Amino acid sequence: MRQPLVQLSFFLLTLTFWGCQSTEDGPQTELASNAAPSTAQAPVALSPLELQASRFSIEGAQHLRVSSGKVGKGQSLSHVLSPLGVSGQTLHRIATQNKDVFDVRRIRPGKEWHLFLSAEDQEPKHFAYAITAKEYVVFDLEEGGSARRGKFPTETRRRYVEGEVNGSLSQTLENAGHSATLALSTAQVYAWTIDFSRIQKGDRFRILYEREWVGDKPVGMPTVLASEFIHRGRNFPAFAFDQGDGLDHFDDNGASLRKAFLKAPVEFSRVSSRFNKRRFHPVLKKVKAHLGTDYAAAHGTPIVSVGDGVVIKASYTKGNGKYVKVRHNGTYTTQYLHMSRRNVKEGQAVRQGDVIGYVGSTGLATGPHVCFRFWKNGEQVDHLREEFPPSTPIHDSHTTAFGNRVSDWLEEMARLSGSTQAQLADNTP
Repeated sequence: MRQPLVQLSFFLLTLTFWGCQSTEDGPQTELASNAAPSTAQAPVALSPLELQASRFSIEGAQHLRVSSGKVGKGQSLSHVLSPLGVSGQTLHRIATQNKDVFDVRRIRPGKEWHLFLSAEDQEPKHFAYAITAKEYVVFDLEEGGSARRGKFPTETRRRYVEGEVNGSLSQTLENAGHSATLALSTAQVYAWTIDFSRIQKGDRFRILYEREWVGDKPVGMPTVLASEFIHRGRNFPAFAFDQGDGLDHFDDNGASLRKAFLKAPVEFSRVSSRFNKRRFHPVLKKVKAHLGTDYAAAHGTPIVSVGDGVVIKASYTKGNGKYVKVRHNGTYTTQYLHMSRRNVKEGQAVRQGDVIGYVGSTGLATGPHVCFRFWKNGEQVDHLREEFPPSTPIHDSHTTAFGNRVSDWLEEMARLSGSTQAQLADNTP
C-alpha cells in the first residue's frame, strides 16, 4: 500500500510572490472545429421575484409580490411582520401551532426573511426565513396554513492550492483567493502532527479540498481531501478516508494522523503521587497543589516524549531541577521534571518515544522520579483522566480502497499543479 516517495516539485510555481497557485477543478467542454451550430435556446432569465420564490419552492410567483429584509437586533417575529400587515391572530398561530417545525423565538439578527403577498389585494401569503445558510422554513399565512422546512440546493466544488508560506498560512491562502477557513480546516487535520503556531517562512504545501456552495456563497467549513505539508524539512501527507465511523485523515501508509499520547513517559515505573490540588508536599511540609503525576523509577531510567512536538524549554530551576518542556500542538504541552540529565535542546523537534532525558532527583525531590505535567489549552490537567482521540489505522479490509484513493488524489494534484507525475517528498516522517 505504500506509495512511491520522491521530491515534491513546488519549484514549478509560476507566481512571482511568496504565495499560492490555485486551480478550481470543474468540468470543461471543448467544441470540435466542425461541430454543427447549436439549436438550443438560451434559458429564460427569471425575475428577482421568481428567483426568490424558486429558492423557497413557492409556486405561483406570477401572482405574488415580495418584501424582503433581515432581522434587526432585538427584533421578534411580530416586529418584522406586524408593520407589513400580518395580523396578531396569524402571528399567534404560527408561533404556537407550528412550533414543532420551527420555534419562531429562535429567529436571529442578521438572518434574511421574505414575505410573499398577493399582487392583487396585498394579502400576506407566505413567510420564508433562512434558518442557516443551508436550511429554511416557510409558513403558510392563510387560515389553516401549515409550515415546512426545506434545504437550499447545494453544489460541491473541488479546488486546489499549492504554495509557500510567507507569514501565516491563513494570510498566504487569502492572498491566493482562498478563504481563511481553509487554514482552520488544514490546522485541524494536522492538529496532532504540526504546531501551526510555529510554522516557518518557506514551509510548503499543496491542498486538494471540497466545499459546499449555495448559489454564489460558500457554506460550512472546507473538507481537506488530500494534502502535503513540508514543515521543518519533513513531509506530512494527509488523505481523507471513511472506514464507516466518520471521515478521518491518514498518512500515505494508512496510519492515523490522530496520534494518541503514550500512557507514561517512563517504562517499568509506578505512579508514586497523582495529580492532587491539595497534596501535602513531602519537602516543603505544607499543603501545596501537585499539578502533575509522579512516576518513580530507577536513577538513569530513560524519559521519553509522550508525543511528537518541539522542545520549548530545556532548563533548570530550584523547584523543578533539570527539566524539559515539549509543545505538541496548539492544544497540548507536556513537561518532565527532576531529571538527572537532559538529552535534548530548546528548539529541537522530537518524535513520540524519543529519549529526552533520564530520571533523577534534582530540584525539590525526595528520590528518583519524573514529575510529568500536562497542559491542555494552557491549563494543567490530570492526563490520566483525559480522553484522547483514538489512533486507528486503515483496517486490512480497506487497504485496497484506501490505496486506490490515495493514488487518484496524488494524480489529480499532480495534474492540477502541472507536474507530469504524482510526487511526494522522500523524507516523510
